[in-house]
Amino acid sequence: MARKFLYFIAGMVVLLLAGAFVFQVYGDELMEVAFVPDAEFTAQEVLETNVYADSDMWLARPELVKGNPALWLPEGYEDSEEALPEDKKAAVFFIHPTSFLKKDRWNAPLDDDASQARARIFLRGQASAFNAIGSVWAPRYRQATLGAFLTDKPEGQQALDAAYQDVLAAFDYFVAEIPSDQPIILAGHSQGSLHLTNLLKDRVAGTPLANRIVAAYVVGWPVSVDADIPEMGLAACETPDQTGCILAWQSFAEPADYERIIQVYDTTIGFNGEPRKGTALLCSNPINGDLKSSAPATTNLGTLVPNDDLSEASLVAGSVPARCDNRGFLLIGDPPDIGPYALPGNNYHVYDYSLFWANIRADARRRMMAFLAR
Repeated sequence: MARKFLYFIAGMVVLLLAGAFVFQVYGDELMEVAFVPDAEFTAQEVLETNVYADSDMWLARPELVKGNPALWLPEGYEDSEEALPEDKKAAVFFIHPTSFLKKDRWNAPLDDDASQARARIFLRGQASAFNAIGSVWAPRYRQATLGAFLTDKPEGQQALDAAYQDVLAAFDYFVAEIPSDQPIILAGHSQGSLHLTNLLKDRVAGTPLANRIVAAYVVGWPVSVDADIPEMGLAACETPDQTGCILAWQSFAEPADYERIIQVYDTTIGFNGEPRKGTALLCSNPINGDLKSSAPATTNLGTLVPNDDLSEASLVAGSVPARCDNRGFLLIGDPPDIGPYALPGNNYHVYDYSLFWANIRADARRRMMAFLAR
């Protein structure tokens, strides 16, 4: 019953957790009143050196087996191919999306049970896509609260910066802890992908670590092909078996209305210091594993669809197509019947992973095998 209750709560709040960029677009005065903290920003205490050596600081890591959300699989699902042996697996660093809603502070405390429970549920439907070919490491971090994305107050950016410092500390520990030659997959969603873009810029670009990256899945966050990618240390994934590259997409059913997102995007500055205005978004097709392509629903290997009480999910193949449009958004045809939490404009951001769960799983395997064969 507790698990079912958590699934219900997650379902009810997932619309509110959908993503920093989307809420910057759709937030209004009511949302600001409901979620933006009234408190002053208080600088967080710096985490103790090597704090991430404590397994309690991780939602998932290799030695955690009981209750590890990243090890979840859909009911009745079995891979058609054998899992990779342990000595051939990648180390997967996964950054979860926003799961903290309270407005009494700008950053989530690590002992907030509700946000931690939601984060675990997100890992089940997202990070689980990588568990056949990698050992998933997913840190707990003092994420920025939802309200940080609904305001122009400087505290919002301060909260994001503070959350990123935790992510950096976790990543530095992760890199030091895994074997020095182990391949790495980086992945995230929404706020997690925002932090991942910065991590690529600050920790991967121009370093030997770039040679160990199988792929980076920057899902549910806008990435400019011209203004961001050149500073992130990896190229965009142009082919299905390419390694050392970046994938990103934002999912919309049709007719898609993303004009308000474009309006916000066009006001921002890229990692190269130039305006993102007018630049193309990176649009990877998660079915084909390439750029700017189209794929019929018949080639979708499986979409995660929850049952009526949201306690489990089944995998339904062949139900959702995907094609990149000229602006760089991923279009998925008619609105699919996979849940009630689509955002305005037919925005399926909430479902960026679940729409293509089995194809993401296959994509990660294909790139991993190509990396091992180099």
